[in-house]
Amino acid sequence: MRTKFTEAFGVEHPIVQGGMMWVGRAELVAAVADSGALGFLTALTQPTPEHLVAEIARTRELTDKPFGVNLTILPSINPPPYAEYRQAIIDSGIGIVETAGSNPVDHLPHLKDAGIKVIHKCTSVRHAVKAEQVGVDAVSIDGFECAGHPGEDDVAGLILIPAATRKLTIPVIASGGIADARGLVAALALGADGVNMGTRFMCTVESPVAHAVKEQIVANTECDTELIFRSLRNTARVASNAISAEVVDIESRGCEFADIQHLVAGARGRTVFEVGDLDAGIWTAGQSQGLIDDIPTVRELVTRMVAEAESIITGRLARTVDSRIGAVS
Repeated sequence: MRTKFTEAFGVEHPIVQGGMMWVGRAELVAAVADSGALGFLTALTQPTPEHLVAEIARTRELTDKPFGVNLTILPSINPPPYAEYRQAIIDSGIGIVETAGSNPVDHLPHLKDAGIKVIHKCTSVRHAVKAEQVGVDAVSIDGFECAGHPGEDDVAGLILIPAATRKLTIPVIASGGIADARGLVAALALGADGVNMGTRFMCTVESPVAHAVKEQIVANTECDTELIFRSLRNTARVASNAISAEVVDIESRGCEFADIQHLVAGARGRTVFEVGDLDAGIWTAGQSQGLIDDIPTVRELVTRMVAEAESIITGRLARTVDSRIGAVS
């Protein structure tokens, strides 16, 4: 399946495993790369830039295929040393970076001078257009269905993807609500050049999260997520559990971030993924949970998706076209 994305980024399949906090580690990323898709280590999962260098080296020990690094840039009272993480990426010879959060314009000259291709994650058409203007090589457009931060416009992928692709000339990766071949084919039909999956890749054998989390994703439906931080204009989609329900309840009565900070601390979410205590904290998951019913290896997942997508395109969709159309004089 060749697209503008596969041609530009040198991967076999138009499938991406984007950066995920505590999840984008060497074992998963290497498995994604070996499957012919594009995986991203999550830079800020590593406690220091030096640890990131070591994780990149560990990934290279596991695969000789292309992979990238995600660098999420967010405003913070005590921001991490972004410039040092960026330099670690450059010095390690990484060829592809996924940026997310704030405008990547300050980082682009350094990355581009090093010959690095940049994919920027966006949640709106206006941000995607701006990203193309400042010089990124592709955008990942995240619909409202996605895990993590879907933005504040609440536009689902069925609208957002074609709205973005008609405005952009660079490759567009569709993200949010995609977990199988049907989502891949739909995204391509809507004008995208590939798909990004987070929750689906989190629920694979090589994913580093606890097995109890994977089993819960399989058990969950598309309705088992909560939107938190709505009242703070920083919406995040997370899995339904006792903690996310408590956060929603507190927000419904009016609150400041300080009132819920103890519930949403990142260390608590890390405990969920590493220990498997599903109510230890909040943990990200998208509505695509409702489409996930197994825990395959990454290779099984990608191979199945590509084969089924080709079957849908050349089989059922092809049969919907009346061959007599155009033959009538």
